[in-house]
Amino acid sequence: MAGENIQILKDGNFKEALKTSKIPVLVDFWAEWCAPCRMITPLVEEVAAEYKDRIMVAKLNIDENQATPSELKILSIPTLVIFKEGQEAERIVGFQTKKELFAMVEKHL
Repeated sequence: MAGENIQILKDGNFKEALKTSKIPVLVDFWAEWCAPCRMITPLVEEVAAEYKDRIMVAKLNIDENQATPSELKILSIPTLVIFKEGQEAERIVGFQTKKELFAMVEKHL
């Protein structure tokens, strides 16, 4: 489940995707059964469309990929993390409004 500007990350390609990206990366850690995750998906897709050349947007399903969320200590979902130059720059947990999400992204562009 991802829009056209959203990459699907897995445990196997997560670190490489962060390392090779020249722009910030917003990763949405989610699961199919998570209602707030489904609620925030359209907002994440809006970020991906609006900032497509300035930020890479990706999703990582925590049920199918457990090593990465464990390593990053992702304890609740949805968790949205912005990475810059491969390092975590900011993390927000739980549903966010469009205004809150876009403000977070703007800070890191």
